[in-house]
Amino acid sequence: MSSIATKKFAEELANLVGKKVLIETMDGIKYSGQLSGINEDLNIILSNLSGEENITKLVINGSFVKKIELTEKLFDLRALANKLEKVFPNNVKLIEELGAILVMDKIKVTDKGVEGSGLATIRVREIYEEYLRETTKRQ
Repeated sequence: MSSIATKKFAEELANLVGKKVLIETMDGIKYSGQLSGINEDLNIILSNLSGEENITKLVINGSFVKKIELTEKLFDLRALANKLEKVFPNNVKLIEELGAILVMDKIKVTDKGVEGSGLATIRVREIYEEYLRETTKRQ
């Protein structure tokens, strides 16, 4: 694998951390929970396991991992950028490779929140929180 592909693979793995996933092992056993950690060898740490009352964390050796399936909806930056564009016309830039939206070239919006200061930031944060409430209701 090229160094660019390796870097992209590592970034994609890192983006899964903190998300709800379904892990299927080579012998067909399935575990559902929050991905707490993962490395390039697909060694996995799951927490908050569904249906497993006595297990708080589970470590799975990567050589036994058959499939990792994301079970929660990803944050849709494009949909949020469209909502922001209605309030801030021609002042919203979607930068997909960074996983961010820039509003007025000074307010940064990601799936983690809103960064910036001033009155415009307050309005962006309101739109962001409204978007989160709407998407949570749909799930």
